[in-house]
Amino acid sequence: MSDLTKNQKLVLDLLQGCRRQMSAYDILDKLRPDGLKAPLQVYRALDTLVERHLVHKLESLNAFVSCDHHSCHVGDMTAFTICDDCGDVNELATDTVTDLLKQQVTDRGFQISQTAIEIKGICGRCA
Repeated sequence: MSDLTKNQKLVLDLLQGCRRQMSAYDILDKLRPDGLKAPLQVYRALDTLVERHLVHKLESLNAFVSCDHHSCHVGDMTAFTICDDCGDVNELATDTVTDLLKQQVTDRGFQISQTAIEIKGICGRCA
């Protein structure tokens, strides 16, 4: 990770220190004191971090979280629980479910390019 730019390191450090998802504008607001001034700076950093599998984009929320499992690869399925109350996000290791879904998809001749499963509800702390 030593080859990350200053902006990429700032964004990654912020996301790693937060269990909650953050939008690009939330990130920008938090990092303005560190020199990030424009949304484009944040989006460029996020694009690279997502590409390098260090950050995930939660499509349903248009928000980002750091990757908890450093074994993520292109084409692998990632699952998240997202608390509707507190916004807590947890990445799940779902090998059994992933293997089953991949087999069903492959049996249908479909080629996976990207998959994220987002499970919304109430976490144990908020229930």
